[in-house]
Amino acid sequence: MADYAMYHAMGQGENVDPNDPNRRTQPAPPQFQPPVAPNPYQQGGGYQAPPPGQSPYPGPVASPGYAPPMASPGYAPPVASPGYAPPHQGQPFSPGPVSPADDGGLAAQMGGMSLGADAGHGTLKKKKKDRHAYHHVDAPAGSSQPYNGVPPPSTQPTAYLDSTPQLGPGQFAGGMPSPMGQFPAAVNPAFSPIPASPAEYGARTGSQFASGPAPMVAPASNQTKVSPDDMPSVPLSRDSVQPYFLSNMYPTFERLVPPPATVAFAAFDQGNSSPKFARLSMTNIPATGEGLKTTSIPLGLLLQPLAPLQAGEATIPVLDFGEAGPPRCHRCRAYINPFMMFRSGGNKFVCNLCNYANDTPMEYFCATSPQGVRVDRDQRPELTRGTVEFVVPKEYWTKEPVGMRYLFLIDATQESYNKGYLEAFCDGILGALYGSGSEEELDESGEPARKIPPGAKVGFVTYDQEVHFYNVSPALEQAQMMIMPDIEDPFVPLGQGLFVDPYESKAVITSLLSRLPQMFSTVKNPEPALLSTLNSAVAALEKTGGKIFCSLAALPTWGPGRLFMRDDGKHPAGEPDKKLFSTEHPAWRKIAEKMVSIGVGIDFFMAAPTGGYLDIATIGYVAATTGGETFYYPNFIAPRDSTKLSLEIRHAVQRETGYQALMKVRCSNGLQISAYHGNFVQHTFGADLEIGVLDTDKAIGVTFSYDAKLDPKLDAHFQAALLYTTASGQRRVRCINVIAGVSDNPKECLKFIDQDAVCAILAKEASTKLATTSATLKDIRLGLTEKTIDVLAGYRKNFLSQAHPPGQLVMPELLKEFSMYMLAMLKCRAFKGGSETTDRRVHEMRLIRSMGALELSLYLYPRMIPLHNLQPEDGFPDDKTGHLRMPPAVRTSFSRVEPGGVYLVDNGQQCILWMHAQTSPNLIADLFGEDKTTLQSLDAYTSTLPVLQTHLNAQVRNMMEFLKAMRGSKALTIQLARQGVDGAEYEFARMLVEDRNNEAQSYVDWLVHIHKGVQLELAGQRKREDGSELGALSSFTGLRPSYW
Repeated sequence: MADYAMYHAMGQGENVDPNDPNRRTQPAPPQFQPPVAPNPYQQGGGYQAPPPGQSPYPGPVASPGYAPPMASPGYAPPVASPGYAPPHQGQPFSPGPVSPADDGGLAAQMGGMSLGADAGHGTLKKKKKDRHAYHHVDAPAGSSQPYNGVPPPSTQPTAYLDSTPQLGPGQFAGGMPSPMGQFPAAVNPAFSPIPASPAEYGARTGSQFASGPAPMVAPASNQTKVSPDDMPSVPLSRDSVQPYFLSNMYPTFERLVPPPATVAFAAFDQGNSSPKFARLSMTNIPATGEGLKTTSIPLGLLLQPLAPLQAGEATIPVLDFGEAGPPRCHRCRAYINPFMMFRSGGNKFVCNLCNYANDTPMEYFCATSPQGVRVDRDQRPELTRGTVEFVVPKEYWTKEPVGMRYLFLIDATQESYNKGYLEAFCDGILGALYGSGSEEELDESGEPARKIPPGAKVGFVTYDQEVHFYNVSPALEQAQMMIMPDIEDPFVPLGQGLFVDPYESKAVITSLLSRLPQMFSTVKNPEPALLSTLNSAVAALEKTGGKIFCSLAALPTWGPGRLFMRDDGKHPAGEPDKKLFSTEHPAWRKIAEKMVSIGVGIDFFMAAPTGGYLDIATIGYVAATTGGETFYYPNFIAPRDSTKLSLEIRHAVQRETGYQALMKVRCSNGLQISAYHGNFVQHTFGADLEIGVLDTDKAIGVTFSYDAKLDPKLDAHFQAALLYTTASGQRRVRCINVIAGVSDNPKECLKFIDQDAVCAILAKEASTKLATTSATLKDIRLGLTEKTIDVLAGYRKNFLSQAHPPGQLVMPELLKEFSMYMLAMLKCRAFKGGSETTDRRVHEMRLIRSMGALELSLYLYPRMIPLHNLQPEDGFPDDKTGHLRMPPAVRTSFSRVEPGGVYLVDNGQQCILWMHAQTSPNLIADLFGEDKTTLQSLDAYTSTLPVLQTHLNAQVRNMMEFLKAMRGSKALTIQLARQGVDGAEYEFARMLVEDRNNEAQSYVDWLVHIHKGVQLELAGQRKREDGSELGALSSFTGLRPSYW
């Protein structure tokens, strides 16, 4: 096994940052690196280390004062220069009164930018100078140009490129830029000029800001530079909270601000529902609509009703009140919950939502104590738990509930067979029903473990130009195929044997699925008749309801409802026509509504083996409307993607799923529901949401508005009720109760904001708006940008307790990472500018509408974990807590990538293993086996790590097992991205959301741009929606040439 030092590029050891000894991922100055061939990440020649004594940041003008504030190996020591006194060792700048950090060091890290709740309150630590080729400006011959900064000399300057790169790196505190100044202009005589860092150079005001005072990310007073390290860090906000929750429960009533969605925590339900099921955008809400308007934050509830529980959490209690059903309010029909008050000795209960005094049913009566508390309160889960389930009587049924019917529709066309998709899908079904390989799992009694609930049944259908049903009755020796040739008027040719218990018919089903690829190897029909197949599947499920799993590998161009190539990829206006984002086809709309009405939902597994067009806008509409999901493989390659497909089928079949669902959200008097966002059917506004199927990964957003002033002396209450049939065939209502305080002073409410819920509500609103209104992509991006400015300007205008210099961008303590998430939203495939296939755009747009908080947070800002400098104890259980010890994630920026580094980047949808061209052969051998020592020797289609007896291999496999537990519906398989070798490098570059890519700015530039908007708003000069100044700044289309 290789020694640890070998994992660092060229054997270079771990550098410890003197400012923060715990931080191990600070990139080290390269001691030696030979030039490498040009690749998508480094334009120009390879990066060459500077000679000793010379800074690796050659400024445009050599001046004795342009030296980093701290002496470190390989850098010139600070030299005094006229007019500039470098900071002395150990003497930090204090921008204001020093106070302890508010939140585990999160606020302290932002002292340099004055971005905290009380901006300018932390002691500014002096950072090491950022040491990356990425930040070079006017690089001399022989060093690389920044891959993500200044473009090649031939590039024309655009709105976001520096038009005059020969100027010094000026950052201006207030007035107009001086033409050749190397230092910022003085704001007033009390300020002394300071040098600008390369990050400030990147954020320098360009020609588009010439109309007014330049926005500043840096503070305007006597502080040093702004480096990207001073920006609020999403990885730090996640990692700093996690250790606490490894050894502490989250009490739902005592701590009203939930932890970040990506943090693993065990909730203790004290009557207020766990944040896993429901997250309010603020858990203390303003008493009036005007108060809410001053914050610019939406009042919304993110609901994930069937969210999975973590080990250590109490299961949801299931309560049966017999024929009477659960007690409910007679006026508003709310279900009994912990916040209903009993009075008159227990004879009446007062509804917490509408304040109506109900008579307590005789069978539910119990005496109360002198304090008005029921004597049996502690024995009644519905009075002590925020999330409960009630078994409901027949009056809640629409049809006799039965075990779930799982129907598999298998595409047997030529394309599906040729690319190995048919075989992979059949293997996936076998794995989902019986487990994979020879290691059949057994339950406690020694019987084969059931993968689906008792009472559930499965059926199989294949289709090409005809539809084939299979009788898989356990009485048969092998399955019988029935062909239904009449695709114009489909019917079900089987009375018995279509749906069977998979464990009784195991031999027949296993034999059928193993033989299917061989059976269709000679029958090669190229065109599938999908709509006819769906119609016959609906006929088969009409009496019971159920769930359909459908594979598709080619555009369905046969039979009724045939589709054609709507998107040829040519969009003269720059952005695709809105018609391509939805379906106008009446037959497809009709089948979706029919499915919901009979309680059926569908998951599509769509593979485009040649990267072709599949019209997801039309086909995926059926999945989205019925509450299902679309799994999309844009370039399916069987050796690489079959593992992922198999795992995703298994997850889709085995996850907790309910069908024939109705949902209703109720709220306190004074509030009303303004909109729902998600995948469902709602026939009229105010009606219940109808959902064909609902599973653990689906979430729905609800926004509220005011219709009266709330009483600050009382709390606000919310209750979501989901009526559904479980997979085992029981009709239940799941009740989720949430409470929020009410405050006359909106400033108090800013201490109780849930950043993940705010971002999720805004993302779902934007996705719904794009799908259902005439708004264009440009309008959506403009709206998201304006919302970001509104939130920060509203905070600055209305809630600051002390004055701050205009050059400071001040953020609420609980919304520090909000700007980064909003920028990531502009960069995601659903909303980004520039060219993107409509299939992927529509797929991700619908994905956002159905995602929960955890999946969305990862989707917007991926985890990036360095694997080349793991500590020996990382990836193994911690001795004290027993939990797996995870290394800290790093910011998703190429400036954080070290030479010779290996990084795991996971955005919840796909996981990329990026390997630098100079990766140590020892590291490659330890990860992939002794026979693999170069990047070229690795199999490009690797999707899993081999099981090896090396320390590093065990660490990474353990970490990947942990990541599997902390994600949404998509399987975790790795995709290799070797620098200069694999095309997946482009996907890796897309995920680096802090850099300038995806037709949008870098994080630093974005904060400058937002700050400009905030300043214009404060000055009363901001123009909205009229396409004038703000519109010009917010449009990212055609921003710069494509480098990727």
